[in-house]
Amino acid sequence: MFRTALRNVLAHKARLLMTVLAVMLGVAFVSGTFVFTDTVGKAMSDQSRKSFDGVAVSVSHLGPGRAEDGTKEEGEPGISQQTLDKVAKLPGVASASGRVSGFAGVADPSGKLIGSGWMNQGANFAPVQDGKDPRYAFTAGSGPAKAEEIALDRASAKAGRYSVGDKVRVATNGPVKEYTLSGVFTTEDGAVNAGGSLVLFDAKVAQELYLAPGYYSELAVAAKPGTDAAKLLADVTPVVGKDAKAETGAALAERNAKNIEQGMSGMKTGLLAFGFIALFVSIFLIYNTFSMLVAQRTKELALLRAVGATRSQVRRSVLTESLLVGLLSSVLGLGLGVLLAMGLRSGMDSFGAKIPAGPLVVSTTAVVTALLVGLVVTVLAAWLPARRTSKIPPVAAMGSAHLPQTGKSLVLLNSFGGVLAGLGAALILWGSAKGGETGRWIIGGGAFFTLIGVAVLIPMLSRPLIAVVRPLLTRVFGTAGNLAARNAVRNPRRTGVTAGMLTIGLTLVTGLTVLGVTVGKAVDRSTTDQIRADYMLSMASGGDLDPSVLTALEKTPGVTAVSAQQSAYFKGKDDVFHSASGVNPAAIEKLVNLKVSSGSVASLAQGQVAVADKTAKKAGLSVGSTIDAAFDGGGKKTLTVGAVFEESELVSPYVLDAKLVPVAAGEKPQIRQVFVKLSGGESAANEKKVIDALGDNPAIKIDDKQDIRNEMGGIINTMLNLMYGLLGMALVISVLGVVNTLAMSVFERTQEIGMLRAVGLDRGRVKNMIRLEAVVISLFGAVLGVGLGTFLAWALGRTFKNSIPNYELVIPYDRIGVFLLLAAVVGVLAAMWPARSAAKLNMLTAIKTE
Repeated sequence: MFRTALRNVLAHKARLLMTVLAVMLGVAFVSGTFVFTDTVGKAMSDQSRKSFDGVAVSVSHLGPGRAEDGTKEEGEPGISQQTLDKVAKLPGVASASGRVSGFAGVADPSGKLIGSGWMNQGANFAPVQDGKDPRYAFTAGSGPAKAEEIALDRASAKAGRYSVGDKVRVATNGPVKEYTLSGVFTTEDGAVNAGGSLVLFDAKVAQELYLAPGYYSELAVAAKPGTDAAKLLADVTPVVGKDAKAETGAALAERNAKNIEQGMSGMKTGLLAFGFIALFVSIFLIYNTFSMLVAQRTKELALLRAVGATRSQVRRSVLTESLLVGLLSSVLGLGLGVLLAMGLRSGMDSFGAKIPAGPLVVSTTAVVTALLVGLVVTVLAAWLPARRTSKIPPVAAMGSAHLPQTGKSLVLLNSFGGVLAGLGAALILWGSAKGGETGRWIIGGGAFFTLIGVAVLIPMLSRPLIAVVRPLLTRVFGTAGNLAARNAVRNPRRTGVTAGMLTIGLTLVTGLTVLGVTVGKAVDRSTTDQIRADYMLSMASGGDLDPSVLTALEKTPGVTAVSAQQSAYFKGKDDVFHSASGVNPAAIEKLVNLKVSSGSVASLAQGQVAVADKTAKKAGLSVGSTIDAAFDGGGKKTLTVGAVFEESELVSPYVLDAKLVPVAAGEKPQIRQVFVKLSGGESAANEKKVIDALGDNPAIKIDDKQDIRNEMGGIINTMLNLMYGLLGMALVISVLGVVNTLAMSVFERTQEIGMLRAVGLDRGRVKNMIRLEAVVISLFGAVLGVGLGTFLAWALGRTFKNSIPNYELVIPYDRIGVFLLLAAVVGVLAAMWPARSAAKLNMLTAIKTE
């Protein structure tokens, strides 16, 4: 029987090719995900460990704690120079250096920021006994030795076309300053590899910029030869005191490696989800393929039964075929996955996200998973056709090549599908009513059951739905259209399985599209309706703006209103920290449209607080209520609610006068954004005024209303495009399924096509018949997918609509129309080869075919 199975596989190479392709694509995505994430994770872990080479003990400052009232306890801002000197004198210490770091943005000659803002870093140059910093290898010049000097990483120096001795403008959280480039270096720093930049300052300058004169945030301790790291750790710990944490460099490197591994696990899980979606769609194609192959070989298998083969042998023969196909697909998929991982790695480098150098990692887990997944999916999909074949009586099979499904089995199958679809729909409705993350998980489970249930029911649904369009096809395309509609429902199971593949893909694509467009419209409405300012300023790094920005803008001619949005946090009676925005009461209404439902925003000037409506309802607050607030910056205040406003994306749930926000001693206000309005509104001249007022600072983003809308919408569109790309594999497999179905259908109807040709149906109409059959099947699956996807998007939207202001379901009819059009195009393209094959059949030979 094994030889029989092998002969059948080799005899039907063309028929099984698309099954191999489908499984291969799914396995490639799964194995490629493992190889890519393992490769990147190992490279980053090795880079992290390398950065701790020569570090026996690392010391990091913990920062001051907090008192019971929320205020910060007094303590030193970092590790002092005196502590560093004590550590350096300990027995066994070869050298000890201090580190301090923060944001630093480098401007290119045109004034634009080099690198990604949130990855632009500054640090101190920390030479040890030989005058070199072991973390950096200089390719030109040397480290900064004066306050007016800096060193720059090689990638950033190349991007800015800077050489040693050039003047370089650098922005931190304060005003832009000009420095002389003293050297260019290479580094394995993660920020630089992620597309950022690194500026090295003289130690005293870095301390003043990022911490406090004479203090460091970290110490790196190198040991003398033969010194035990654990013993050195025991000596260092009491010296650095309770406000610092000391650990061995090896332990810190291992912890960082685990953090990297955990960070990569999220990416791995997300990518694997799309891989398994592709494999789930592949199950339908494999099932369809083996059902058709078995049906075509019914007489052959019956003959095997007649000459002595048992049911189990026949079943094992079909399963062995699937096992061979699965093994071949898995091996090819694993190889393709490795190539895919290499391509992804190169692609990330080309987009500026530099991955550290390292070997390609093909782990045992990746290999075993690829082989198991491919084999299990293929055998599982072929099991039902194999079982059904083994139950056919030999005499009945030899008498009819196409045995119909019994009425009893159809009733059982449709009942099973109806129960699953009903259960899934009930779970989706329950999840949408429950809301929150729990509701979304429930909807996810309901979607799984619904998709399987609908896939089972599709054969039953195909007859009435396709019957509706048959008159139209007959009227427009004549006999070819009528035959196409009849052929599409001749084998409901085959039509259903083929359409089911498109249904699953279009369900996911439509659901994501409806959700994305809805959220995008809500964000757009929030921006358009709520912001009155001409410009919104923020740091490219995502950090805090310096208070000097406010002072500079207030003195700028033409500025009619300006307000910071200063972040504040306070703890209420519920012992939970709440977010608040400190604003300028005299200007905020000119800059942000706070839609007040009760009270007045003018009350902010009297020291009162405005509360968002949903927050007020949850906390039981109204105008006149009081809040006992213990602020994060220190001190307690009793705040009176002076206004309740509609929740806004631009400000926090609590809004108060910025003068009331306590700022801890030695710290700056946490200013996240600054809103500005000028006479004359948005214009190139006014934007130039703002740029000049800020000293042409490359690290400060100046966004107008359209920039804000584009930024918000851009994130959503980028996510949608990424999802489309990942789901594209499932749709490719669906196309292969349509091609496979039509090819099998043409093969089975060889005699019938010959008869149609004999009675006058020309080749063109034969082609039209096959094409229209493909279009009908494709559109049938697409319409079901669009309907299910819209239903899922509605349900998911209800779980988080309360957290998105102005949320209202939007059906993007234009995009849905494009999806349906693409489904029709897919049908036409998929039918090209089968239609051509059908038209080329010799009519006399076809009529004689059994």
